[in-house]
Amino acid sequence: MNQSAAKSTATAPHLERGLGLPQAVALNMLDMIGVGPFITLPLVVMAMGGPQAMLGWLLGALLAVCDGLVWAELGAAMPQAGGSYVFLREMYGQRAGRFVSFLYVWQLALSAPLSIASGCIGLAQHAAYLMPSLHRPLLAARYMPAWLPLQVDRAALLAIAACWLAVALLYRSIRGAGRISLFLWAGVLATLGWILFAGATHFHPALAFSFPAGAFHLSSKFFLGLGAATLLATYDYWGYYNVCFLGGEIRHPQRNIPRAVLLSIASVAALYLAMNLSVLGVLPWQEIASGRNTNLATSVIAVFIARIYGSAAGRWMALLILWTAFASIFSLLLGYSRVFYAAASDGNFFPRFARLHPRYRIPHVALLWLGAIASLACFFRLMDVIAALVVLRLLLQFLLQQVGLLRLRRRRPEMFASFRMKLYPLPVWIAIAGSVFMLLSRHGSVWQLLLAAGIAIAGAWVYWLRRARTGQNTMYPAP
Repeated sequence: MNQSAAKSTATAPHLERGLGLPQAVALNMLDMIGVGPFITLPLVVMAMGGPQAMLGWLLGALLAVCDGLVWAELGAAMPQAGGSYVFLREMYGQRAGRFVSFLYVWQLALSAPLSIASGCIGLAQHAAYLMPSLHRPLLAARYMPAWLPLQVDRAALLAIAACWLAVALLYRSIRGAGRISLFLWAGVLATLGWILFAGATHFHPALAFSFPAGAFHLSSKFFLGLGAATLLATYDYWGYYNVCFLGGEIRHPQRNIPRAVLLSIASVAALYLAMNLSVLGVLPWQEIASGRNTNLATSVIAVFIARIYGSAAGRWMALLILWTAFASIFSLLLGYSRVFYAAASDGNFFPRFARLHPRYRIPHVALLWLGAIASLACFFRLMDVIAALVVLRLLLQFLLQQVGLLRLRRRRPEMFASFRMKLYPLPVWIAIAGSVFMLLSRHGSVWQLLLAAGIAIAGAWVYWLRRARTGQNTMYPAP
């Protein structure tokens, strides 16, 4: 390399390792504790028909730990920007690895905006506790086809505004984003602290453990309910892997990535279980499961606080939950933008996504694109978004990654010298079994599986078409 080329390489924009363990844990927890647990709590209770819904949260926590160990091993072994993209590329070899990793990024082009949009939609739905007029539609029902699952109301506009505010705050260096994450994290912990204190001081065991007759009868209805409850709980636990997407920006990654993954899972699991017990110990589960109270369906925690301290306190809690939801949107946008950057830098996605901002050294094109697509997804119904998102991820990311780790461990055991999970391979097989259980043990799973299959087929067609045109095992030449 000549001197001018060396100088150009040295001065080219590159990702900065500016995040330590506190910021890594904060970003993971911000990703995990969005609006999800506050709006899915009544849905989990409805799915199982009583306080036995706690089984869904416990099973979800077990699966999060097992899958988190997979992420911890892979993140420590390959601490680069992109997370799953890098992992899948290395797991499946030179030829198959590029195809599988492209397929992952291809599905992420839909599932990442869906994930961000779910946080935005949840934020807007919860805001309706403070502003009921947000439910007012913008289009008359006669203009909307019955088969199209769109929700065009004022809440959708608020969801879009929240998305772009997060984009604006992320348009800065990674160190600046890290400082904002710690500020947002403080608000999240304050929210959870108030909920747990209120529950602990007003807890009624007779309410929390008033199981209906046949609550634990192992029938098909029980397992279908448990599957639906576990899927929702799994959605709420997701985010413990966010630090792996930022692997190129973590200091001492071999040590800090596994710690961040496992610390965030343990902390959030304890918080979720305590929060759900707190609510069930104050609000009768029959009232929650009936679905007749709109505020209970969308703002159960605000109602919980209002029952204890009065309506003014309920409004303050609603504001704090909006803070928590926004913090999750912020963290999701930050993590996913790095995946598209990694794939494009590797020549396996559109080259434009590899561009870094010359001043802030962030993948700004990917960030702006995610904001745009997530804004469009804000017009869909929340449950449709969550169901499609979870099935896509389980099939085209988590299962591929779990099976791939077993393969990579046999081929290249030296890669895992810095961190190895205990009891291997048992946690991996539990994670695989849990993923398959959630895919199959639910009502209405067929159309979601067909959607995932259609996206995979379309991605394969695009990949092989580009390969045939270029004659290379890559989508585009590396930038």
